[in-house]
Amino acid sequence: MEKKLTHFDTKGNAVMVDVGDKDVTTRTAVATGKIRVNEAVMKAVMAGTVKKGDVLGVARVAGIMAVKQTAGLIPMCHTLFISKCSIEFEINKEEMEIKVICAATAEGKTGVEMEALTGVSVTLLTIYDMCKAIDKRMEMNEIHLETKSGGKSGDFAR
Repeated sequence: MEKKLTHFDTKGNAVMVDVGDKDVTTRTAVATGKIRVNEAVMKAVMAGTVKKGDVLGVARVAGIMAVKQTAGLIPMCHTLFISKCSIEFEINKEEMEIKVICAATAEGKTGVEMEALTGVSVTLLTIYDMCKAIDKRMEMNEIHLETKSGGKSGDFAR
């Protein structure tokens, strides 16, 4: 069964989806992504010696702020009242990767997948920005939705 695309009107113009008739439910989403760094960046981040400051602390705040501003960045996203947001990090020194996990929750008529994905993306970009003086070859990758719950379409787990 082919899903009907709801972001276009009958003339093919992009529109914001009408969620007026949807029920308010608790919506959650978790997204992840990674940044691959070199040894110098990893050591500086872990030792807290990056000249711009506490990389992971600043990146966490940037990611949370981004979650709250998603509707201002992604044209057809609805403005949501975020009731909870967290940014966590998993450091893999062997692979020289920092994994970012963003979880977002809202009570609303539409999901928070874009918010979680935006949070991960901006967190990764902030790590890059704060460490680019050490190495500009860092790579951000594997940004994706892990889980989502709530709403008419039900739960999703990657």
